This record gives sequence, structure tokens and C-alpha cells, in this order.
Amino acid sequence: MNDVAASALDTVDIQKLLEYLPHRYPFLLVDKIVQCVGDESCVGIKNVTANEPQFMGHFPGRPIMPGVLLIEGMAQTAGALCVHASRTRKPSVVYFMTIDKVKFRKPVVPGDRVEFHMKRLNRRRNMWWYRGEAKVDGVLVAEAELSAMLLDDAPADPVKS
Repeated sequence: MNDVAASALDTVDIQKLLEYLPHRYPFLLVDKIVQCVGDESCVGIKNVTANEPQFMGHFPGRPIMPGVLLIEGMAQTAGALCVHASRTRKPSVVYFMTIDKVKFRKPVVPGDRVEFHMKRLNRRRNMWWYRGEAKVDGVLVAEAELSAMLLDDAPADPVKS
């Protein structure tokens, strides 16, 4: 296989992300995923821009990306990798289950390009555990361990029942 074909197989563009994840603007926090290695690891990319809604209040005059959104970006990257690796079937929903060992190291500001480096720690049936590192220009800005669950059947909508 040539290099162009190989690189296309290990990248998830925004159109595929929209198929894999239920999130939409302003809560979709990954622009693309690169360097996918099965369900083992990948790197999610988030281009942080000044016109994102969180910067109106966090913090006026000194915009800083909220840490919880960095963790959510890691979770979305891991969730999309789980779905991408499960190519034989598309689960109905991906649930973020746990978060542990979170550390915030440096602020992320508009203009930064965040890379969410996700590495699988374990997998058991439909549950996946990942270690994530958020980096800007190669510098660690946040880290965490998290887990996700993939379900084939979405729960019934209680409003429609």
C-alpha cells in the first residue's frame, strides 16, 4: 500500500467525527484525529479560536480554555477512536464513564493547537480505558485517565414513552 493510502486509513476527518460522535457546535471539541493505530492510540487535534463561546466568560480580558473542556476533548477523542476501531458495527451511543488522575499543567489560550494523545490501557467487552495527554507545541498542558462504554442500543427516550 502506498503512503497516501496508508495515511488516509489512520486519519478521521471532521465528516467521520460527525458520524462517530453525537456532539455538535459548540460542544464538539475535536477537529480531526490522526495517527490512529487500531484501538491502541491516536492523536486528536483541536484548533482553539478566540470566537469560541467559553472565552466570553472564562476569563474576560484573559481568555483561558476551561480545563474541563480539555478533558472532554480527550474523552471525545477516545470515544471516536473506539467507534473507529469497531468498523464492523457502529454503536448507538458512546458514554464517558470515569475520569482519574487529572492534572492541569499550563493554560491553553486562543491560537493554540491542542493535541490529545490517547493511549489504550485496557479493554473489556464494550468498555475501554485510556490515558490521555493534552499537548500544545509538544508541551504537556493536561493529563488524565478515562474510560468509555459503547452501547449498541440507545436507551429509550423517557419524553417519548
